[in-house]
Amino acid sequence: MGLIGQIVSYREGLGDPARLVGEFRRTSLLVPLTTTDVDSDAERPFVAAGGLMSAVSGGIRWLYAFTDEEALARFVHARGEGGHEWPYLTMLGARLLDAVVPMSDRPTGVAVDVADGDGAMLFPPVAGIVADAFAVDVDPGADGGRGAVA
Repeated sequence: MGLIGQIVSYREGLGDPARLVGEFRRTSLLVPLTTTDVDSDAERPFVAAGGLMSAVSGGIRWLYAFTDEEALARFVHARGEGGHEWPYLTMLGARLLDAVVPMSDRPTGVAVDVADGDGAMLFPPVAGIVADAFAVDVDPGADGGRGAVA
């Protein structure tokens, strides 16, 4: 079915959360890079200088990821940044969750196709999506450190 199909199915109330996360982990996503200086963050607060493009909302860092170049282009245009290109990496969703999220300075999730309204999906930093050590809904001190829902 693919990630887009899983997102649609989930949004229609027919999807399986485990299948959705599994498909996300298997999908190659376009992850925009930044090329800005630290000084320009005031002008473009959704850009983390020198790294992967992200936004911070409610204490959560949201990494932007896109299913294809068209979805990335819609995001660029929605931000009024259509005058220049953004470089990107192609990365499996699993790599984002297993390697990038643990390197972040705060709880981190992934926002997929954020300019696509009903086609967008957030993968928050919760148990079952990110490792328990980085999940905001796991109390590391409870249950002998094995992880209990807080």
